[in-house]
Amino acid sequence: MPRQFAPEFRQRALRMLEEAIPEHETEYSAIRHVATKLGIGPETLRKWRRRSEIDSGQRAGVTTAESAELKRLKRENAELRRANEILKTASAFFA
Repeated sequence: MPRQFAPEFRQRALRMLEEAIPEHETEYSAIRHVATKLGIGPETLRKWRRRSEIDSGQRAGVTTAESAELKRLKRENAELRRANEILKTASAFFA
């Protein structure tokens, strides 16, 4: 099961990564360096960076807020479909 990290920890990790990038040849070597220092996987830190770039508009993609809204709307849609089916069944039963 994936661990949950505090938002403060994520922000600190991203700040450390921003400071470390100029000191390394590639972005990924900086990610590995910072991730090792913090005791997290490099892929986790890479994903946090990409998500941060998307949320700030620096990179194309679906933002966290948009993703949450889509999730909420899908749940609501599924609930309305279930309610519709119940009403159809009830009307057929009483007809």
